[in-house]
Amino acid sequence: MAGDSGKPGCGRILAAMIGLAALSSGATCAAETTLDAAGIRTLAATREDAAIALFREFLGLPNDAHDADDILRLVEWLEPQFESRGFTTRRIETGGSPALYAERRFSDANGTALIYLQADGQPVDPSKWEQADPYEATLKARDPSGAWRTIEWPSDSHHLDRDWRVFARSAADSKGPMTQFLVAIDALDEAEVAPPFNLKVIIDTEEELGSPHLAPALEAHRALLAADFLLVFDGPPHVSNRPTVTFGARGITTLTLATYGPRVPQHSGHYGNFLPNPAFELAHILASLKSPDGRVRVNGFYDGIAISDEIRGQLARVPDDEAGLLARMGVAEADTVAPSLQEALQYPSLNIRGLASGWVGDDARTIIPATAVAEIDIRTVVESDPERLVELVRKHIEALGYRVLDREPTQSERLGGSVVTMTHQVAYGAFRSDFDAGAGRVARAGMRRLYGEEPILIRTLGGSVPIAPFVRTLGVPAALVPTVNADNNQHSPNENLRVGDFFEGIAIMISVLLGDAR
Repeated sequence: MAGDSGKPGCGRILAAMIGLAALSSGATCAAETTLDAAGIRTLAATREDAAIALFREFLGLPNDAHDADDILRLVEWLEPQFESRGFTTRRIETGGSPALYAERRFSDANGTALIYLQADGQPVDPSKWEQADPYEATLKARDPSGAWRTIEWPSDSHHLDRDWRVFARSAADSKGPMTQFLVAIDALDEAEVAPPFNLKVIIDTEEELGSPHLAPALEAHRALLAADFLLVFDGPPHVSNRPTVTFGARGITTLTLATYGPRVPQHSGHYGNFLPNPAFELAHILASLKSPDGRVRVNGFYDGIAISDEIRGQLARVPDDEAGLLARMGVAEADTVAPSLQEALQYPSLNIRGLASGWVGDDARTIIPATAVAEIDIRTVVESDPERLVELVRKHIEALGYRVLDREPTQSERLGGSVVTMTHQVAYGAFRSDFDAGAGRVARAGMRRLYGEEPILIRTLGGSVPIAPFVRTLGVPAALVPTVNADNNQHSPNENLRVGDFFEGIAIMISVLLGDAR
């Protein structure tokens, strides 16, 4: 694999002097120059023009996770990007698109950091974007009315207002962070400063598909990916946009429920009061799953969750403006699963993400529909087994008097009484690491070095990222380090990355890669 790419001399001495020791303490030597916060920002600023050029080129590559050809071209572009920065690369073949692995070793390293980056993106519907091509990086500024207007790219980064934004698919999720990482490596090389740990990078090309082939690939390549800790440069910061480190995320499992009426839609005048309506059947089931105040009514759904006073104190230190959040979202009051947002995220959730039956709007017609379908997601936590929760939901529906099948019913089954089809898929599990484990120490130290204070520490991210297989298979602690603006429209039309946050993310990457100074 990768050879020793560390450079001897001043850079090595500088690295040792400024606290680039590994997780265990080691000898240091004196030098006149240090990389404090000002030095890191100066170093990052020298790469801004190159960073914008690289970012625009990268954004121009379509990366719909559903298009294997697009992903292959993306991997072919990424390989020389890493190799030109001293990494050796190899593709990890999976049952889908290949993941990309890159490794770089340093002569003075003590330990190994595994870095998770994501290359694929959500599909695009060009008709919903306010620009001709969602894959063309478009610079925009707010006009006096608050609307975004397109502006020409200036000749250099000095003329970029930090409040302008770059609009393109995957600008924030997650080509921005990957570009920031590559540029941070360039900056450290320019300063002849090396991380205190070897770097192994795994680039996921199916994250937006739920990383269906990641866990088997990790199991097959455990030795290759072995590391001391995992840093994930992905995910949103706290809604306040303040520096954030996140130590866990909920897993995700999806359910599909279907109920059945007549084989084909029937006239509601001719057969109303005679033929049962599957939409009402489904509504009955869905209403039984939750109380009006938002608590899941499935017996045993919250079993195993214990919030200690210490944990409650950690959660209380997250500066959420819950009243402001509710007001901005147009909601009168929150659900009562827990007394705060952060505490609520420590429990599994059950959410209806979509409903379909018949027609609506101008297409509405007076019929009894043939079927009704609900798409549900369950966000799991470390303490909850997703298969167990699915089974609890199944038993709950059966207790209502329905037969629950994992396929469409046959004719005889339809005639035998109320029947529901229920299918599910466990996308990936939850994970959670300690604040003081290796990943947390490095991430927190990087933030303190750059900002002079502890970042916001999030115990559990409400959303899901495919990190649990790393933690479970490789036995490593993990931490997420967000480097984008919170209001970036990820997954949605008009996704964007604020210029100031793009540049700031380079400084964050540099600071985190400098390691734990203790």
